Amino acid sequence: MASTSGNSLSSEGPCTKQGEADVSDSQKSKQDAVEIKLPDKVILMNSEMAVRTIKSADAAAMSAEDVTYALGADLHHGLTHEEAAQRRKIHGHNDFEINEDEPLWRKYLGQFKDPLIMLLLASAFISVCMRQFDDAVSITVAIIIVVTVAFVQEYRSEKSLEELTKLMPPSCHCVRQGKLDDFLARDLVPGDTVHLSVGDRVPADVRLFEAIDLQIDESSFTGETEPSTKFTFPQKLASDTGVANKRNIAFMGTLVRCGRGKGIVIGTGENSEFGEIFKMMQGEEAPKTPLQKNMGLLGKQLSFYSFCIIGLIMLLGWLQGRKMLDMFTVGVSLAVAAIPEGLPIVVTVTLALGVMRMAKRNAIVKKLPIVETLGCVNVICSDKTGTLTKNEMTVTSVVTADGIIAEVTGVGYNSEGLVYVEGAEADPHLHGSIWQIAEVGCLCNNAEIRTEQLLGQPTEGALVAFGMKLGIFKVQSHYKRLDEIPFSSEKKWMAVKCAPRNMEKLPEEYFMKGAIEQVLQQCVTYNSRGTAIPLTEKQLAEYYHTAQLMGRAGLRVLGMARGPALGKLTFVGMVGIIDPPRPGVAESIRTLQGGGVHIKMVTGDSEDTAVAIGSRLGLYAHGSQAMSGEEIEKMDIRELSNRIHSVSVFYRTSPRHKLKIVKAVQANGDIVCMTGDGVNDAVALKTADIGVAMGKVGTDVCKEAADMILVDDDFFTIMSAIEEGKSIFYNIKNFVRFQLSTSIAALSLIALSTMSGLPNPLNAMQILWINIIMDGPPAQSLGVEPVDKDVVRKPPRSIKDSIINKSLLGNVLMSAIIIVSGTLWVFHREMLDNIITPRDTTMTFTCFVFFDMFNALSSRSQTKSIFKIGLFTNRVFLYAVGGSIIGQLLVIYFPPLQRVFQTEALRFEDIILLVTLTSTVFIASEVKKLILNVQSKPYDQVKIDEFNYV
Repeated sequence: MASTSGNSLSSEGPCTKQGEADVSDSQKSKQDAVEIKLPDKVILMNSEMAVRTIKSADAAAMSAEDVTYALGADLHHGLTHEEAAQRRKIHGHNDFEINEDEPLWRKYLGQFKDPLIMLLLASAFISVCMRQFDDAVSITVAIIIVVTVAFVQEYRSEKSLEELTKLMPPSCHCVRQGKLDDFLARDLVPGDTVHLSVGDRVPADVRLFEAIDLQIDESSFTGETEPSTKFTFPQKLASDTGVANKRNIAFMGTLVRCGRGKGIVIGTGENSEFGEIFKMMQGEEAPKTPLQKNMGLLGKQLSFYSFCIIGLIMLLGWLQGRKMLDMFTVGVSLAVAAIPEGLPIVVTVTLALGVMRMAKRNAIVKKLPIVETLGCVNVICSDKTGTLTKNEMTVTSVVTADGIIAEVTGVGYNSEGLVYVEGAEADPHLHGSIWQIAEVGCLCNNAEIRTEQLLGQPTEGALVAFGMKLGIFKVQSHYKRLDEIPFSSEKKWMAVKCAPRNMEKLPEEYFMKGAIEQVLQQCVTYNSRGTAIPLTEKQLAEYYHTAQLMGRAGLRVLGMARGPALGKLTFVGMVGIIDPPRPGVAESIRTLQGGGVHIKMVTGDSEDTAVAIGSRLGLYAHGSQAMSGEEIEKMDIRELSNRIHSVSVFYRTSPRHKLKIVKAVQANGDIVCMTGDGVNDAVALKTADIGVAMGKVGTDVCKEAADMILVDDDFFTIMSAIEEGKSIFYNIKNFVRFQLSTSIAALSLIALSTMSGLPNPLNAMQILWINIIMDGPPAQSLGVEPVDKDVVRKPPRSIKDSIINKSLLGNVLMSAIIIVSGTLWVFHREMLDNIITPRDTTMTFTCFVFFDMFNALSSRSQTKSIFKIGLFTNRVFLYAVGGSIIGQLLVIYFPPLQRVFQTEALRFEDIILLVTLTSTVFIASEVKKLILNVQSKPYDQVKIDEFNYV
């Protein structure tokens, strides 16, 4: 065997050893080369290019000996520790750079990139330049609060994710220096010899050279529930062959279900198939969330309005003959004050509270804006295996030879579930034939279930679980196995010969399971209430017809028989096995569809299985279409986007197809949520507007790509998250309405006084107090308004919807006009003597504050009366408003504060007058809501067939 440093494989194509490689003696020289002859070319490689990884397609086409030769390895003795260390320097550790170690300070500074934050920074800078230091300090404090809350919440989410994420299998069985040893999988290098056994996670891409009944679960790559049977001889494959067809390769991250094997490592880390998908994922850019786009637009709108204010005031000043510099100063001051520095705080706190509420519901949200984006989702593309289903084969239907039809409940490899016949629980005395089928299934079986973990094949695990539900899973202990005829793809059946223990008088017996046609060929009788009756052509035709109907329903049908000898068996019945939907998924889907969300299932399974599961979940009905990965491959994004709205099930898909589906949905302007758990889902998760990964069964690369992780793998949590997202956006709009109307009223009051040559109705401290209320607790409390159930039932909002629309602007202007008019009326009424006294400013100041409180109350909902949503449903709001009113009364009646704010005590009748006057802003809002509600029909729940999302 050639030395490690003297042989390698070209990265350009497969290398097979057709003759002796000509290796010169001076291998350390950079000019020395290795000659490897291929059928169509000769590749010369110098020694510095030695020890390359081999692509799985190339390794599959080579013999195990050629792979070993090319990697300079030894199948039986393995590498030495020195060779392994040298190769590790070249290839690195067998893991992934999931996240670059970005310093915390850089992550913190990244929060300042938000457009609204940048606008506030500009405002603070202008305030400093104009020596308005109090404004500069308040704006800066607001900015620091916003970025700190966002940073802390996202940091906590990252830490939660780290606890979930286990990047690699912890250990592996590897031969080093002739000794089989256990060590961390991250220390593997190309050329290592690895041993695999039942229950092992494959630690790297491995070219098998020994496979004994080896079956590997590749569902995380392919979506196929059935494990792949492995062999060792070379395969001639097309260049675009997928993972599923490479039967002599074991892929990193897959699970050994049955048998054992040995292989040589051909690819580690990013040079594995796992790594290829990881690199595809890294190359995809995560899209901006709708909220980020909305906040960017709002920042631009506020900037535009600010410049308009400056221009208007300068124009009016010029017309009045005032100094332009003075007018510019006033204009800039008002423009800075108009920018709501409290808005980013409310948005951030509201999102952070949403993230915390989601955490309590077992969902980790990695970025704050993601929560709100869920409210815009109108298409969910969900992986089937492991997401909509549990990825655990289950017996769901039983048909006995004597015509008893039973339904089996429960999902997965456990004893939870019951067997029902005609709606009643099966009875062993009345329905003994069912117990016979379970007995055959458990005896003709090599699987084992330990604490809900399957050791063996999924189909056999389903039969053991069926036996557990009937209480006979320990039947194997009552028999001694004498012989076994293993299953093969040619004969499509398995049989065992057993003898009862401690019952010598009972004869030996064969138990068989397999494809219904093959099993019936071995049968001469069928079981009818414990009696063997000769099989007739009519009876056979009936069994075949029943099996055909079960197959059309997506079930894998297995026939069961027992008897004294092969060819003389008694048919006992058949079972239907499927990877069924998770409990509660169908109900969640119906609720989501009722809220205007379209759901599409994407799977690597066959058409029959995909359509069967889709039908069970309510995704595939009359008029629905299913599309194959082959059809997707032939279309471009534009063609696919034109057809995709009518397709609810996609089958035989690859990672590339899933990515194409997501992009086609996005091309129609829709917001798409992609859910998945496997490696094959990672790229689509990264590209989707919302990527949702499963926390328990999800692969690490999948969790890294996702925006949200469901810790308990419950699809229902997505529905809860969508509710949360919808309510958050409406709460943000409520806050914007309140703050803009208050800001415009305050600015208009000052601007009108200035333009009219009147004295300022409010002093500096009073304006500061109003600013605190405007951006403080009453405003912030609007962001925590409870979820409105009617809002949840509305269809997903369009991403084109701006926070500031005509309806909101109308409410803002109406409130602002009432506030300004009422406050100026009080100011004018109190100033009849043309002398400003503390009482005049106190009345005007208190009037404005009370207007603010009633305005906040009316802002709790844009469309519903406060009496309908409930006066006491938002306790935080009540505490905030109550605290503000107490503060205002202290300013009026507490002597030390009277001196600071230049106020004086008001009479009781003054307070009554002000409350009556200021409540008009609330009354006007309630009347407007009533009129609008009478004019428009009450909103009914949207039906999916009525909702056009294209």
